[in-house]
Amino acid sequence: MPLAIKDKAACLWDQVSLGEVMLRLDPGEGRIHTARAFQVWEGGGEYNVARGLKRWFGLDTAVVTAFADNPVGRLVQDLIYQGGVDQSHVKWVKGRTVRNGLNFTERGHGVRAALGCSDRGHTAVSQLAPGDLDWDLVFGKEGARWFHTGGIFAALSETTPAVARESMEAARRHGTVISYDLNYRPSLWKSIGGQKRAQEVNRQLAPLVDVMLGNEEDFTAALGFEVEGIDENLSGLDPENFRKMIERAVKEFPNFSVVATTLRNARTATVNDWGAVCFHEGNLYQAANREDLQILDRVGGGDSFASGLIYGFLAGKGPQWAVECGAAHGALAMTTPGDTTMATLDEVLRVMKGGGARVA
Repeated sequence: MPLAIKDKAACLWDQVSLGEVMLRLDPGEGRIHTARAFQVWEGGGEYNVARGLKRWFGLDTAVVTAFADNPVGRLVQDLIYQGGVDQSHVKWVKGRTVRNGLNFTERGHGVRAALGCSDRGHTAVSQLAPGDLDWDLVFGKEGARWFHTGGIFAALSETTPAVARESMEAARRHGTVISYDLNYRPSLWKSIGGQKRAQEVNRQLAPLVDVMLGNEEDFTAALGFEVEGIDENLSGLDPENFRKMIERAVKEFPNFSVVATTLRNARTATVNDWGAVCFHEGNLYQAANREDLQILDRVGGGDSFASGLIYGFLAGKGPQWAVECGAAHGALAMTTPGDTTMATLDEVLRVMKGGGARVA
């Protein structure tokens, strides 16, 4: 099934994301439990896609989220300003019953894996409920070519799955392409029903999705589709096994126009094999496999893959170009600190062509 993407002339936004934006506290090369200082970034699985598309691909993007109206929320707002993502649909909430999410994340090094410790209970965005946001304004009056949300937002609370459904139904009414990143997080789902509830929610939302994204763990845990030949270390990821899994998924959910996944084998925290595949209209497209990719900060690599892939389709470049762009963008994102890329479009294009690290 081809993607029917609206023309930009009819839309204010190229892309809109719905999700939580947290304040990330980064101890640099150190550990969370011994840190005396942190560098701060903003980040969130869904938001990171909008930021990449705006900051480095030059598209018009917006984020729909909520913050507690306090100095921490205003700090996150200030960080978002730097990335250029529109904030006119941010809901500001006053009072002591809401807060802003914090994400403490270690980058890891060598045999020491990356480590995340999120502190996001009772956040303003997790308390959103159906009716709180004007989706017909976003997708109708203003217009959006592409809408992105995912399993992290859906897992924030008992009410956020209904908000996700409401937003996706509105996007579909107005002819907006919908992408969804499964992003299964056991720590989020465990308090609201665990993996069983995750599969219930994601399988209820899946019929509304045009572009389904996720890694091998996500498709298994969040949708129930097993990938053959996967060991506990997720080594030796075979694209052909992903094709079989994707074909089963598309058979059950024929609305999936595109299914894409990254292929990561983490040899150490700082050396990964990195690739990606994209299934579209019965064909599997594979990006160049980058063995022994040097990693500085793996957080956000998958989100940067998603933004590069989405850019490819929005720009009308086709699935092979899109998956190559996504994989290159994700690879570059992991060479710099923070949740989002610092790469330029020229750098992405150079890496897509096989360019190395020689000084220009």
